[in-house]
Amino acid sequence: MSLLSVRDLTVHYGGIEAVRGISLDVQAGELVSLIGANGAGKTSTMGALGGLLKAGGSLTYDGVNLARLPAHERVGRGLALVPEGRGIFAKLTVLENLQMGAYCRNDRGQIARDLADQLAQFPRLAERRGQLAGTLSGGEQQMLAIARALMSRPKLLLLDEPSMGLAPILVEQIFTLIQRIASEGVAVLLVEQNARQALEIAQRAYVMESGLITLSGEAKALAADPRVRAAYLGH
Repeated sequence: MSLLSVRDLTVHYGGIEAVRGISLDVQAGELVSLIGANGAGKTSTMGALGGLLKAGGSLTYDGVNLARLPAHERVGRGLALVPEGRGIFAKLTVLENLQMGAYCRNDRGQIARDLADQLAQFPRLAERRGQLAGTLSGGEQQMLAIARALMSRPKLLLLDEPSMGLAPILVEQIFTLIQRIASEGVAVLLVEQNARQALEIAQRAYVMESGLITLSGEAKALAADPRVRAAYLGH
């Protein structure tokens, strides 16, 4: 059974249908990419999975019907979203942001150990732990958003455009980080405009166009597909 099973997902904004009945799966421990152009419906899909948008269709996560769970309960069950634009708490410190990531947990001893682990994994955040998050650089804010999500101990991490707006050297760091997270057994669903790198690190991928899934399969096979190469890889 898939960790995440999505069937006939729809998302509407008034009379506009942004997501038009898509289906996708993510297995436990799997890294899956969802690629597509701006306006394809990728962020709407992630918002629906995270509980931020109303959606139609069937959403099952870890054997539970997500439709009945508000966003905060999804986090408590191990489904964490790092939204497009990062969504950090700008007027809280780095440390307070990380502590907020564990708000749904009550295992204080383990929370303290996880906090120490995140600060060790992100030395830049450790250096700035007392600094207001809104004063961090874009790359630092992205690292904070990911570290905050990891503080909830997710089984599935939803990453929406983590490399957006970052300098090339920081993009490389973010993709290395995503691979490391996946290697530690956390399933990842990655929405990413950088299709080349998204396909390089994923096991499987979906291509989304105009609210529909138009292609799916092993990431390497999609990277070699002439249609994907022409539309997203520049050749």
